[in-house]
Amino acid sequence: MQGVGYRYFVERHAGQLGLDGYARNLDDGRVEVYTAGSRETVNELARLLRQGPRWSDVREVQELEAPAERCHGFRIRD
Repeated sequence: MQGVGYRYFVERHAGQLGLDGYARNLDDGRVEVYTAGSRETVNELARLLRQGPRWSDVREVQELEAPAERCHGFRIRD
């Protein structure tokens, strides 16, 4: 997924939806996204993640419950 601006795509849309969390690249080339917000806005972001940015090739999006983390705003993590 890297090289197509996927994390920045996520950051922009999560910010517009008012979600907290982060996006980061994993060593195997996948992108991990953690979000906190209302079910409705998280579902909207999930829909957008399946679409991805213009030049992306999204093959799979997995949704998992995760322990709550303290996040203020949405950012890209290294």
